[in-house]
Amino acid sequence: MAKIIPVNEFDCIVFGATGDLTLRKLLPALYHRLLDGQIRPSSRIIAVARSRLDDDAYRARAREEALGHHVADEDRKDETVSTFLGMISYVSLDAAQSSDWGQLRDLLGQQPDRIRVFYLATSPELYGPISHNIGEQGLVTPNSRVVLEKPIGRDLPSACAINDEVGRVFEERQIFRIDHYLGKETVQNLMALRFANSIFERLWNGDVIDHVQITVAETVGVEGRGGYYDHSGALRDMVQNHLLQLLCLLAMESPLSLDADPVRDEKLKVLRALQKIEPHEVANVTVRGQYTHGAIDGKPVKGYLEDLGADGSRTETFVAVKCRINTLRWANVPFYLRTGKRLPSKFSGIVVQFRSPPFSIFPVDKSEMQPNKLIIRLQPEEGMRLEMMTKEPGPGGLRLRSTGLDISFEKTFAIRYPDAYERLLMDTVRGQATLFMRRDEVEAAWSWVEPIIEAWANRPEAPKPYPAGSWGPTASIALIERDGRTWHEEIA
Repeated sequence: MAKIIPVNEFDCIVFGATGDLTLRKLLPALYHRLLDGQIRPSSRIIAVARSRLDDDAYRARAREEALGHHVADEDRKDETVSTFLGMISYVSLDAAQSSDWGQLRDLLGQQPDRIRVFYLATSPELYGPISHNIGEQGLVTPNSRVVLEKPIGRDLPSACAINDEVGRVFEERQIFRIDHYLGKETVQNLMALRFANSIFERLWNGDVIDHVQITVAETVGVEGRGGYYDHSGALRDMVQNHLLQLLCLLAMESPLSLDADPVRDEKLKVLRALQKIEPHEVANVTVRGQYTHGAIDGKPVKGYLEDLGADGSRTETFVAVKCRINTLRWANVPFYLRTGKRLPSKFSGIVVQFRSPPFSIFPVDKSEMQPNKLIIRLQPEEGMRLEMMTKEPGPGGLRLRSTGLDISFEKTFAIRYPDAYERLLMDTVRGQATLFMRRDEVEAAWSWVEPIIEAWANRPEAPKPYPAGSWGPTASIALIERDGRTWHEEIA
């Protein structure tokens, strides 16, 4: 069983408290940490939004929408629910304006020495104005932290501008740029897998590894996020942060320690070593697509334009990218990144495919020989599987087949796996920034992505259509198969 270590008392001030992120993720995460005894009941959650509500009205909404819809029935304990709701206060405030901050100032003034976590669950355009007002109101203390949700900007200049605005109020050590993928247990296990097991670390190079695939697949469309998504697209929304962060953890060298800066230094080296994709190469190493009407699980679904309610759009809902890392360890090892909406199944996974033996002594058809694969499942069920060739049992000759050594973390450790936000929120309270992005990481990722964005903008072709329920445009299959490889969809 995992040992639960309580955190110190804190105030969590959530801007955007009536939004989907707060009700669907943040409040349930804080509730589970209270349920497990990691949060002290004397901590406070101060919900801030523009809606004209009082404490009781917001608590009722939190009970119904956050706890009622996003906490399992067996986890809703009457006493814990009552305690949790009693920790919540509500402040009606337009956080981007400099007036009406008196109530929030008075609440925080009651406990001036506490840890303060300012969580900005708002659009990125408001990060600068909110931070400015927090500073103007004198609310920043040495024990304050600010949490910024991705994406940080929509390109390199806007990311730099946001970092500058927030950095004028908070020190870099106080800024926690959150990427919930880094809070997943399996993602954190990547470092344990590599650096605590010599059997893998010695094989973790281009001499043994043929290629790496990273896939994040979603069955949903844009849902209620059409306005945001049509100005973002899959490259900005997923590749620039989630997929590149996973790539960094897979490819980085061993840090000197697990402290924040040594880990982030190594991740930054990977981002800077990514081979730049030149404009004339974009068409050969990237694919962008947009879903049309189709069916998922036998149910018809609308196309992107219908979901958006628009006649036309050049926004991509699918991206596949082939990239390379210019280091001695990863020379000649391609990394294939893929993400999309309205795909056949919801899963996130990594496949590390090892090279095939140079020749076979076994009298088998070549089609029976499969290269070893390490499959890392991030969701829906977190775990790992190592596929290797073994002898089929029984008489009648020596026949080989691929067999998986499977680890399901939840079954192995017999615990409910905490949501990523639970871990990251507690790390924020502790001031532990290892799993958060530093400013130079964010900007290095944008620097690599920007040439792709610019090349797409300068080309007349629209995103390639693909029917909902398929694995994306056929061009994404060609992207990998012309290298003599194939996407591994059996891990879904």
